[in-house]
This record gives sequence, structure tokens and C-alpha cells, in this order.
Amino acid sequence: MKLENKVVWITGASSGIGKALSIELSKYNCKLILSSRRETELQKVKDKCENPEDVKVLRLDLADYLNMNPIAKKAITLFGHIDILINNGGISQRSPIVETTIEVDKKLMEVDYLGTIALTKALLPHFIENNSGHFVTVSSLMGKFSSPFRSAYCGAKHALHGFFDALRLEHDKDNIKVTMICPGFVNTDVARNALTGDGTKQGYQDEMTQQGLDVNIFARKMVKAIRKEKYEAYIGKFEKFGVYVKRLSPRLIHNLVMRSKVK
Repeated sequence: MKLENKVVWITGASSGIGKALSIELSKYNCKLILSSRRETELQKVKDKCENPEDVKVLRLDLADYLNMNPIAKKAITLFGHIDILINNGGISQRSPIVETTIEVDKKLMEVDYLGTIALTKALLPHFIENNSGHFVTVSSLMGKFSSPFRSAYCGAKHALHGFFDALRLEHDKDNIKVTMICPGFVNTDVARNALTGDGTKQGYQDEMTQQGLDVNIFARKMVKAIRKEKYEAYIGKFEKFGVYVKRLSPRLIHNLVMRSKVK
């Protein structure tokens, strides 16, 4: 798929994967809509993009999932249509299940799952009308197999796969594509910003994330997966092979994760 002149809407675009992806996509002469809660940071990302005159900023809070319809309508007006929605925004979590309040589980589901599917459903009629569209959702390897201390995060990411697999089936007739991107460890601030059991931010980087894939390398690999219209793409270092290990033996992946340094 050619990306030139495509209108691409990216959530969570103010930092991390979203920021790197925005800058990478701008090299393909895409028209970009950048969204997150932090408009000031979005403007900084816009300034780093090639052809910033083809980049628009639209504030979006995924936690406000009951009000996505007017935001989607506004996004469409910015360039007249949208070709690709990249659902990248979200938060992570780091805490034992027994210490994690139900409010944290609720927050992860509201932002990572409900916010994402609400925005998707708000844009879906536009894609149906155009008989074309591509939903790209950043899940995680934790959406394919789980890890300790990420129960709420794993639950939300697993749920995304169930929803988007159904969407792909229902709207194949409308020429609507779905790509699930499953990152492994990527060196961003995701661990620092992860919620702990009481809802406060962890505030520090963990070793595995620090040693993860460079975010710019990740962005290039993700763009390649989008262009190929892959159903799923597993992007990371050795940890990505866990997806295949689980298919072979759920007990084996359990034992391997138990021996890992994941905290």
C-alpha cells in the first residue's frame, strides 16, 4: 500500500511510539492528524515532521470515551477525509494483582480498551461510506501472552484483539483493513508512566524496557507492517518469539516467563 497523500490520524502522538511514528510517516508525504491530551507537546512533534504544513493537531483524551463522535467528525473536516486511524494512545501498569485496586483495572479498560474502540466506532461509518479504511491498533505482545505485574494491561490488550478480529470479519465486505501491532520491549517512557496498584505513576524505568528496541527502529518496522496491511505484526527483540512458543505449548511459555527478569 502506498502511503503518499494518505490522511493518517495518530493517537498518543505526543511521545514515545506515537511521536516516532509521526515523524517517520511524515517522510512518506502523508497528511497527519496528531492527537493526545497534551497540545503543547503535539505542536513540538509537528515541528519535527517533514512538511509540517500537512500536519494538524487535535486534542483527544481517550478516557472521555463517551464523546468520541464529535471528535471524529472534527478530525474528518481537517483534510476532508481519513484513510488510516492508528490507535496508539494508552497507558500501562506495573503492580501485583493482590495490590492493584479495581479502580486501576477500570482506568486501564477505559483508556486502553473503551477509548480505543469508541474512537474506532465513531470513525467506522466514514470508512464504510468510503468503502475504504485501515484501522491500525497498537496492542502488545502482552495481548498475545501475559506477564506478571501487568494484569490490567494484559487484560485490556487481550480485549482489543477480540474486538478488532471481529471488526475485520464484519467489515471485510467494506474493504476495511485491520492491523494489530504487538510491540515487545521498546525504549520509551511507558514504564515510567505506568500506573501502580494505587493509581500513582511508577516514575522510573525498568531494565527490560531500557534495553528494548530503539523507538525509531520500531517506527520503521511498524510502517513496513502497515504498508503490507498485515493482520498482526510482532515487533521486538527475542521476546517476540513468545507468541510462537505459546502456540506450541502454553506450559512452556509459562515456564519461560517465570524465569525471565520481567518486573
